[in-house]
Amino acid sequence: MALTDFAIRAVKPADKIQKISDGEGLQLWVMPAGSKLWRWAYRYNGQQKTLALGAYPEITLAEARRKRDEAKALLASGIDPGLQRKLDKITRAISDAVTFDSVAEEYLAKKMREGLAASTVKRLRAQLRLVSPAFGNRPIADITIPEVLVALQKIDARGTHEMATRTKELCGAIFRFAMATGRRMDDPTQALKNALTNHKVKHRAAILDPAAFGALLRAIDDSDVQQTTKAALKLLALVFSRPGELRNAEWQEFDLEKAIWRIPAGRMKMRREHQIPLSRQALEILKDLRAFNGDGKYLFPGNRSYQRPISENTLNAALRRMGYDKDQVTAHGFRGTASTLLNESGRFSPDAIERSLAHQDHDEISRAYNSGAYWNERVTMAQWWADHLDVLREGGKVIAMAGKRKTPPSC
Repeated sequence: MALTDFAIRAVKPADKIQKISDGEGLQLWVMPAGSKLWRWAYRYNGQQKTLALGAYPEITLAEARRKRDEAKALLASGIDPGLQRKLDKITRAISDAVTFDSVAEEYLAKKMREGLAASTVKRLRAQLRLVSPAFGNRPIADITIPEVLVALQKIDARGTHEMATRTKELCGAIFRFAMATGRRMDDPTQALKNALTNHKVKHRAAILDPAAFGALLRAIDDSDVQQTTKAALKLLALVFSRPGELRNAEWQEFDLEKAIWRIPAGRMKMRREHQIPLSRQALEILKDLRAFNGDGKYLFPGNRSYQRPISENTLNAALRRMGYDKDQVTAHGFRGTASTLLNESGRFSPDAIERSLAHQDHDEISRAYNSGAYWNERVTMAQWWADHLDVLREGGKVIAMAGKRKTPPSC
């Protein structure tokens, strides 16, 4: 006879377990201690088995019947419901252990094996700390689009729009890594394409007037900043690398006899080795610098330790000390100056200039070709640029430039 809630409540415990049938294998076990437990009896491959369905009244009679029917459906399809439950439990345990933070660490470890610089990894971890409190400990498979959006909107609301966008891109890379490794089905950041405030790219301040840049070069020569800092600024104007690439430069990267500076891939933004031809003026600076601190690892060691390079603020701080504010010029802006004036000179191909700036080519074939094809032109350009800076420094005649002025690079 089928059970009713009234009948279930009326059952009193006895000295032994009472097994009361509801039909189709569903049973209510009334324990001597008074608890009432739902069980489903079934046979699989000729063996008698029992599946626990929960306790009454937490699991109602209707809920127990629903669970029985679900188990019967599995059994009808050839699946052992008891074994399936164990497998589901294991899957949930694995899913719960695979949190966003744990997958993020796997992703960063992979990027480091691929050559990502330690400084970049440190920056990415700082970005992840902005969203980790929101869903870092959540199973990555369960994180929803609204969860990601709310965390990113908090960053966006502080006015740090670019940081919000970069953090979204980083989260997207981690979600896609989870997809590739079978731990998530989609990337929720794809639905957030227009959800954050669009930010305008702010180009680093650069002096684009030749005469004004000549005045800056004279100010560097006449400044009372430390000799190594002065040498760094003078060399930066000649080679127009990214400031971080210069301040972390090591003596082992330089071949003064062949006049080449080889920056390893791990320190380059585009993660490939970059070679810079050195002019006579650059070699003179390097030779003087080597006589001064050539015994150390870095060209520009910090004041506190020769084992570490100067800080990322050193060069900009020196420019401020000379009277130039951040809206007039930055150390990174030297790249914008070189890019603009070299293009306006009309003497060199735009591709050679772009290669000197270590900008990314659009495909592997052109990248490999350009690496060698423009080297001779780049050597000539490096010397012409150094000589031209000498003219500007001396306040000499400025070459008339033709054509539309290009916006200085932002990278």
